[in-house]
Amino acid sequence: MRFIFDKNTWQEIFGSISKNKVRTVITVVGVLWGIFIYIALSGAAKGMDNGFESIFETIAKNSMFVWSQSTSMPYAGYKTGRQIQLKLSDAEMMENRIPELQYIAPRNVKGFFGSSPPIIGRKNKTGSYPLFGDFPAFTKIAPKKIYDGGRFINDEDIAEARKVAVIGERTQKELFDKEENPIGGYLKIDDVYFQVVGVHKFDQSGGFGGDGDIFIPFTTFRKLYNTGDNVGWFSIAAYDDVDVVKVEENIKNLLKNLHQVHPDDDRAFGSFNLGEQFNKIKGFANGITFLSLVVGIATILAGVIGIGNILLISVKERTKELGVRRALGATPAEVRNQIILESVFLTMIAGVMGIILGAATLSLINKMTENIDFPYTNPTVPIPYVIGALVIMVVLGTLIGLIPAQRAVSIKPIDALREE
Repeated sequence: MRFIFDKNTWQEIFGSISKNKVRTVITVVGVLWGIFIYIALSGAAKGMDNGFESIFETIAKNSMFVWSQSTSMPYAGYKTGRQIQLKLSDAEMMENRIPELQYIAPRNVKGFFGSSPPIIGRKNKTGSYPLFGDFPAFTKIAPKKIYDGGRFINDEDIAEARKVAVIGERTQKELFDKEENPIGGYLKIDDVYFQVVGVHKFDQSGGFGGDGDIFIPFTTFRKLYNTGDNVGWFSIAAYDDVDVVKVEENIKNLLKNLHQVHPDDDRAFGSFNLGEQFNKIKGFANGITFLSLVVGIATILAGVIGIGNILLISVKERTKELGVRRALGATPAEVRNQIILESVFLTMIAGVMGIILGAATLSLINKMTENIDFPYTNPTVPIPYVIGALVIMVVLGTLIGLIPAQRAVSIKPIDALREE
C-alpha cells in the first residue's frame, strides 16, 4: 500500500497521462457518460415514482371503485337494458365472500353524475356543493386531512343517524365569517340543520374530490333523501399483497350473481381499478431504472475497455522506460501496481465527474418541474446505488488494468532496452 502514497508513483502516472491528453480525455468521457446516463435515467425514474407516490398518498394503493350500469344481455327472464341498483347488502356479501378485501365503503352523492346539488345555507349566505353520504371506512381508503379541532364521521354518527357534517375549505370561506370557527356551527342542507364537526383540507398534490365537498353520515343521507338501502357506488380497498385485477374480477362476478346478470355481460358494472394503474406506473418506473442500469453499465464497460486500450498503448510507448526501471531494480509487482493504479485512477476520476454532472442535471430537472401539474417529484438516486456504481467501476478498472499491467511485467529488461 505504500506505493499508493509515493510521490514518484503519482508523478509517473500524471506524466503518462499528460503524454496522451486528447486520447485520455476522450476515453475518460466514455466512462463519464456511462455513469451520467445511469444517474440521470435512474433519477428520472425515481422522480416519476415519487410523483405518483405523492398522488397515491391520498388514497389506498390497492383501491378501486365499482358502480352499476345497465345490462347489455338478457338473462333469467330480464330484458337487455335493465338498470342495476347496488344495495347495502352487497357490501356485506363482498366482505363475507371475498377475503382479499380490507375495506368497503358504500357511498351516495348529490351534486355529481347528473344529480342536482343540494342548497346549502347559513344565515344570509347560500351555495351549492357536492354532498356525500359516507361511512367512516371511507377515510381508510381515501384519507382526509382534517383541521385541528375537528373530526370525520364516526360510528356513532352512523348508528344514530346524526345530523353532522364535515365541510371543505371553500365551503368554510364562503359560508362562514373570516374569523369564525366553523366547528360546532350550524348550516342548512335542503332546509335541515346540520352541525359542523370538521373541516377537511384540500390536498393540491393529488387525490380525489374538491375543496367544497360536504360529507354527512350515510344513514343520515338515507333519511334525508329517502334512498333506503340504495348505494351509488362502492369504494373498495384490497390488501397490499393481493392481485387487484383478480379481486376486481371476483367482485364483478359476485355482483352479477347477486343481481341476476349474465356472467358474460361486461357492461352491467363499471369500475376503475387504481391498484392496477398504480402497479403499471410502478412497473414502468422500475423498467426505466433497470434500463438505466443496463445502459449505464454497458457504457461504463465500453469506457473502461477504452482505458485499458490507452494503457496498452502507453505500455508499448514506454517499453524502454519500463526496461530502465526494471534494470534499476523495480520489481514486477511495483510495475504491475503502477499500471493498475493508473487504470483505477482514471476510472474513478471519470466516475466522480459523471456523478457530479448527473446530480447537477437532476437538480436542474427538479427545479424545472416544481410548478408543473405533471406528477414528478424529487428526482434522486439512492446513495447505496451510487456507491455500488463506484464499486463496480473500481472493480472494472482494476480488472481491465491487469491486462496492460501483465503486458508491462512480461517485458524483459534487456529486450526493453533494445527497443527503439
